[in-house]
Amino acid sequence: MGLKRAVIIVFDGMGIGELPDAGDYKDEGSDTLDNMIRAAGGIDLPNLSSFGLGLIEGVTAVKKAAAPLASWGRMKEASPGKDTATGHWEMAGIILKKPFATFPNGLPKKMMDRFEKETGYGYLGGMPASGIGVLDEFGAEHMKTGRLIVYTSADSVFQIAAHEEVVPVEELYRVCRIARGFLDGYDIGRVIARPFIGRPGEFKRTDRRKDWPVEPPGELVIERIKAKGLPVVGIGKIGDIFVHKGVTEEVHTTGDCDGMDKTIDALKRVKEGLIFTNLVDFDTSYGHRNDAKGYAKALEVIDRRLPEAVSLLNENDVLFITADHGCDPTTPSTDHSREYVPLLAFGKGLKRVSLGTRETFADLGQTLAGIFGVGPIGNGRSFLKEIAG
Repeated sequence: MGLKRAVIIVFDGMGIGELPDAGDYKDEGSDTLDNMIRAAGGIDLPNLSSFGLGLIEGVTAVKKAAAPLASWGRMKEASPGKDTATGHWEMAGIILKKPFATFPNGLPKKMMDRFEKETGYGYLGGMPASGIGVLDEFGAEHMKTGRLIVYTSADSVFQIAAHEEVVPVEELYRVCRIARGFLDGYDIGRVIARPFIGRPGEFKRTDRRKDWPVEPPGELVIERIKAKGLPVVGIGKIGDIFVHKGVTEEVHTTGDCDGMDKTIDALKRVKEGLIFTNLVDFDTSYGHRNDAKGYAKALEVIDRRLPEAVSLLNENDVLFITADHGCDPTTPSTDHSREYVPLLAFGKGLKRVSLGTRETFADLGQTLAGIFGVGPIGNGRSFLKEIAG
């Protein structure tokens, strides 16, 4: 079958059960989707359920479709780690050999001394923290002194927060670029700008977040797709995640509903190639904030948007729905969790079969390579023949 267009929608942070090595990451018991649904008192997902989400091994809290509309399965992360860049890079064919560095005891003094020297800014914090809590703790002092709020988490991130009225967003971005330049030597996965607004007690992060990941250590399948002359549209933070490699168009979003709007718009105007969307709110707004009820409501909203996207697919299209890691809102941790991720593959002319448990996210990348005739790539096992015959 001649597939010409693929759509990937990443439900950021929607894991579906702990991986066998979850204990190594202190993530025993993590099961983002099922735990969230139970904590929220139930959920209504008619479209994801009809695709076969409830049929995936390990998923128990979603209704099981008697006649699923899509192929279904789950993917195991082969790379060490559990962050956004690691997950997305593996989907694009890169399996990391070692995890990025983390700093559970706080960012080293030597690192922070260099930060002050190279950026010209003092800092507040320097420890692992949640995004909202750190603003409550240091936001008022930041507004008085102009010192930047710097923090990390259980993931390999160097986050810099600044009030937009104190430090203009473009200036914050400049500081982040400086930090990215020397943090490669510390094996930090991402530098993240975290602009915020408001007054003490009412601080709110804005949608002008921006990420600077370290360079991927190899070729991405999307680079090959782009090199073939096909469009690769990155929606949400996709461009940032892939360090702007392999993307022909970057479309930024203000939230997950806007992400679906932009995906639908791309489906209307981009007739071949890849549309790659990240829906980040599940992770940032609900998983990291341990808000199970908010997570459930947000997932129901996006579920209702899927038919509009599906109506724009033709016989030569395939839609993949997956995730990049877990972020269980019901565990004491507010960080990512080491989990399986769902894999749904829908096409109007495609088979509806069980894809089982894939040994790596790179199986998706290898499948993309087959769809667009740019493979094989170095990692993963294609499931194209399983869904297309």
